[in-house]
Amino acid sequence: MATKIFVNLPVKDLDKSVAFFTKLGFSFNAQFTNENATCMVISEDIFVMLLIEPFFKNFTKKEIADATKTTEAIICLSAESRTEVDEMVSRALAAGGAAPNDKQDHGYMYGHGFEDIDGHLWEVMWMDPAAVQG
Repeated sequence: MATKIFVNLPVKDLDKSVAFFTKLGFSFNAQFTNENATCMVISEDIFVMLLIEPFFKNFTKKEIADATKTTEAIICLSAESRTEVDEMVSRALAAGGAAPNDKQDHGYMYGHGFEDIDGHLWEVMWMDPAAVQG
């Protein structure tokens, strides 16, 4: 059985976050969705739990970082092509996100990113399969 990953992110407004990520093409698992949280499906083994801030606070004694001012993590998603990288970032920008950095093109690797409506940083990258093989 493959290891699954569940990234937990605090959000200010669950409905607005769901609308934002729906515009990017993500789906949600209704089994793990209520007024406090939703489970965004990235792939068969990768999920992002979007938790409203008061509910997220139940899982930590630390203060919740204001992602619009500080960065604790950058979530990176792979893409099948350069075009897919550009399309994902374009959808994020059209949905209200921001582009905190310029595109990066290293020939064998291409990436760009966006900041979601809560300030979390997301990178989208494509790597030439021949470069990955070594």
